[in-house]
Amino acid sequence: MANKGTCKAKDCSHEVVGKGYCRKHYRLWKAGEMPKPRYSTCTFEKCRKKRAVGSLCQEHYKAKTGKGAAQAPAAAAAPAEAPAN
Repeated sequence: MANKGTCKAKDCSHEVVGKGYCRKHYRLWKAGEMPKPRYSTCTFEKCRKKRAVGSLCQEHYKAKTGKGAAQAPAAAAAPAEAPAN
């Protein structure tokens, strides 16, 4: 096998597998976790919004992590009982 060179990621000297990255950094690049990600849009199905955190837009990141979502109190979530006649 011909020597393809070393990984272009900072402080990495592993052999290149694809797009100038070693196996680890290529996987991270495909997942959108490298400084210059593979895509600039959200990876959620049929979402074309700009990425905000990791590989997701702000809306899908909040939905996935529950951060920033309004949480209803437990009493409001339970249905009210009808008074007995």
